[in-house]
Amino acid sequence: MNFIFVSPNFPHTYWNFCDRLKKNGVNVLGIGDAPYYTLEPQLQECLTEYYFVNDMEDYDKMYRAVAFFAFKYGKIDWLESNNEYWLEQDARLRSDFNIATGIGADGIADWKHKFNMKKFYAAAKIPSARCHKISTKSEAKKFLEEVGFPVIVKPDNGVGALDTWKISCDEDFEKFFENPPEVQYVMEEFITGEIYSYDVIADSKCEPLFESSSVFPPSVMDVVNEKLDLSYFTIPEVPEQLRKFGRAALKSFGVKSRFAHMEFFRLTKAKKGIGNVGDFAGLEVNMRPAGGYTPDMMDFAHSTDVYQIWADMVVHDKRILPDSGEHNFCVYAARRDCHEYVHSHEEVVQKYGDSLVMCERMPEGISATMGNQMYTIKAKTELEKNAFLEFALAKK
Repeated sequence: MNFIFVSPNFPHTYWNFCDRLKKNGVNVLGIGDAPYYTLEPQLQECLTEYYFVNDMEDYDKMYRAVAFFAFKYGKIDWLESNNEYWLEQDARLRSDFNIATGIGADGIADWKHKFNMKKFYAAAKIPSARCHKISTKSEAKKFLEEVGFPVIVKPDNGVGALDTWKISCDEDFEKFFENPPEVQYVMEEFITGEIYSYDVIADSKCEPLFESSSVFPPSVMDVVNEKLDLSYFTIPEVPEQLRKFGRAALKSFGVKSRFAHMEFFRLTKAKKGIGNVGDFAGLEVNMRPAGGYTPDMMDFAHSTDVYQIWADMVVHDKRILPDSGEHNFCVYAARRDCHEYVHSHEEVVQKYGDSLVMCERMPEGISATMGNQMYTIKAKTELEKNAFLEFALAKK
């Protein structure tokens, strides 16, 4: 089996995907914009060959890279980046090279555009916020009159919470339209709640081989826009209603043979037409693994190896690694260089050294969302989780 892994060096833990593929007997071929000598030794060891492309935005260069591998190694069986930024390019390359193991260019828009996602939630009977694709100021005003303040505006095809804003009054509305964005935006009614993920590795029949859930702050948008500290955690078990909705979404969106990250609101305030406090509602889907080091957090929380489960899905279309039966919290806390904290870095490491599973500086490319200095621990109880977050993020 020939597998092209696009941008295998980012995030740097993605070498694990390549490693498990190689251990499963796969011929792993890398394409990336980092010179080969800069790749981590673990990644170099996993790759049969690496093709350097100095500008991965240039489709012609990417096409030639895939064509080179196809000429040298034969038919390409899989092509994947597991990275939100490259999903559309991945799909186009699959279509151009007749790679049938992933979605093609004709279907990727339904997975990338937030407005398109609504029809799949409706088909799966999953409640979700009403949404308007912004065309004119007057049409947006009509939608606003229907749902009321506040509303969220965000790119229809966007990554994470970047360029996402909350409009709470007429002044905010007018300000937004003073300099309307050049890209397509959507406007969505506001839901008050926590964000829970449904993280899944699905087989070729849209059946889950692995399921996990993480809890994020109520507004990742505020974390980015206001430079707040980020903390979130993977929980021991997936709540039952979330599991039900997640599996329904798998079928509705047609998620086959991939790692996916779906986000849901858990309402902390009742919303007419959506649900009561504690109910779940669909937010958006991301057809790749959760961002940053969340896959590693799943490993620590569930005492497993999601990279191996994913590689077994690729090669065998089934899960081979059994459930360990040991499930904990895995807690992420990240500081920002612009803030001062009560406890020094050394004090955090000294106090939680036995529990720390990751501790490092975050790459600049994801620091806006993920913070600058991160600490990640395993915790057996909610009390331990909360105590760690309070200690690590206490400010002067």
